[in-house]
Amino acid sequence: MSQTVDIHPEIREHAAEFVELRRRIHSHPEVGFEELETSRLVAQKLQAWGYEVTEGVGGTGLVGRLKVGNGSRKIGIRADMDALPILEDTGLPYASKTRGKMHACGHDGHTAILLAAAHYLAQTRRFNGTLNLIFQPAEEGLGGAVRMLEDGLFERFPCDAIFALHNAPGLPVGQFVVQSGAVAASSDTVTIVLTGKGCHGAMPHFGRDPVVAAASIVMALQTIVSRNISTADAAVVTVGAIMAGTAHNVVPSTARILVTVRARNKEVQALIESRLREIVEFQARSLGVTAEIDYKPISRVLVNTPQETALAREAAIAVVGAENIFPAPPGRMGGEDFSWMLERVPGCYVALGNGAQGHGSCMLHNPGYDFNDEALPIGASYWARLVEQYLAA
Repeated sequence: MSQTVDIHPEIREHAAEFVELRRRIHSHPEVGFEELETSRLVAQKLQAWGYEVTEGVGGTGLVGRLKVGNGSRKIGIRADMDALPILEDTGLPYASKTRGKMHACGHDGHTAILLAAAHYLAQTRRFNGTLNLIFQPAEEGLGGAVRMLEDGLFERFPCDAIFALHNAPGLPVGQFVVQSGAVAASSDTVTIVLTGKGCHGAMPHFGRDPVVAAASIVMALQTIVSRNISTADAAVVTVGAIMAGTAHNVVPSTARILVTVRARNKEVQALIESRLREIVEFQARSLGVTAEIDYKPISRVLVNTPQETALAREAAIAVVGAENIFPAPPGRMGGEDFSWMLERVPGCYVALGNGAQGHGSCMLHNPGYDFNDEALPIGASYWARLVEQYLAA
């Protein structure tokens, strides 16, 4: 950890309590829209510290609101709470007690970081305005951000700017990635169902083979990025699964193809969808089968706005020093549904180092992953600085 880290004394004093809280959440993981106990725990803590808490926002989400003074500015900070359907393999004493579910992305850490900051801010109240703490369910591809927005998140809890962070394995503890512009890709999932006519495998001319159509479509989809997208733009079209048939000698009647699509700008995202639909529909028709396409947008291109990114950078510098602030590495194609919120309100999403070697360096969505507790007071101090600077008295 960098020697320049400036952790608030009050946060440092209570850090062990929030490490214990983080490990408690880690031991009891809940996947998307099942975060009942996690949400209840968060609500109890916030209420005890004087926050006005609204539960059930977007299902299992909640918002803690604290207004201090007569300032008109309003800031929102979001933390995600959900776990993943992964069997944990860490061997830790606080490992998941729910088989097949674990906090493999650090959302337990994100929740604990924001609670640590919430405790500090409620105790010190060194700001003038409204603080909205948004604890979001179902970030992992299930549309938690959209559900909260549909439930009137920003109409009920107006924000002039909104911020979020995510831990970053491979980045040393005490370092941040802060960058304006597009920092995460859009993410769409596509399910293609091809329907033909089943028959005996020895007499394929009596049927209409969806397997051949699926094979043709999979190969044709590879031309979208290589032949339709500019080499200056980043994009991904990945076929993750093909499912059809159960026997060697039977032509099945249906086949399914599962696809993920990623892009770094809206125009490329729209072009990929258009070309995918054309390829699937015309390839299917040419081979005598029908195609149904279920195209679901999971997240948008995440774009940090310049003014809010400058504020985030200033707060991060105050905690870890300018030498520990870095731009985003090129070519990252991960998705993040905080992007839906940033389409509505300006803001910034940053990355917080989770460890470059040893503990904390295991990649996300891995059975061996664990959040690095050394990062917790750093993240909490960052949130505290940001709120106190944005809502300066």
